[in-house]
Amino acid sequence: MRPHCDWYTSIPGFGPFREFLVNPSWKVAQGLKLVGLGKKIDVYIKELPVNYVKSKQIVADLWQTLHPKFAVHLGVARGSSIVMLEQRGKNSGYRDRDVCGFCPESHCCIQAGPENLDSIIDMRRVSKHFRQPGMEVISSRDAGRYLCDFTYYCSLYHGQRRAALVHVPSAGSLASAERLVPLLQALIQSMLHQLENPSETCLKSCGQREALYECLASLHFATRLEISIKSLQQGRPSAVA
Repeated sequence: MRPHCDWYTSIPGFGPFREFLVNPSWKVAQGLKLVGLGKKIDVYIKELPVNYVKSKQIVADLWQTLHPKFAVHLGVARGSSIVMLEQRGKNSGYRDRDVCGFCPESHCCIQAGPENLDSIIDMRRVSKHFRQPGMEVISSRDAGRYLCDFTYYCSLYHGQRRAALVHVPSAGSLASAERLVPLLQALIQSMLHQLENPSETCLKSCGQREALYECLASLHFATRLEISIKSLQQGRPSAVA
């Protein structure tokens, strides 16, 4: 049975993909589960296979069985050195094959679904508060039409747009769980605050500005987090769906 909480947030990250034997998005999801998102916010993480059929079913099941108030999907942007907050999921145009060599026959996520679905969160509002030295965060409206975009659209569809997709970098100064986890923790907290207070300016109240300052300090080295994440990496690898 789930513990009582005011919020239940789902954070799916992806499994192995091409050169990433351990997907950076999954490392970050594990780190976020470790540090949490605040009091009375229960965090559920799930490793998604880079497989259209399986990931689509898992996302639908997450919404139908767990009923989260919000879902934050994590994916890796190959060669990127910045964090991208994706505003929009697209329904059609999926022609690249997954790790099993498959792509949807109809090249779409949901038959007869809307062509585009936008997150209920204004990603530009969130990103502008994180344009600080050492934190390259931008909003985007093109998630790339691969598994990240595909599962994001499915989540927006099943969750009435109460979802987000964050592409984490695979290169540059932010491309480590030790630096990404405190940054994403603050980003997600800002999204949750906006979801609860849609008319307020992001970081206006409830300690959100302090959370940003703590994030900036954490980026210089969160020793306890670094040790904990390294212990996860050195342990037995997680099972892959």
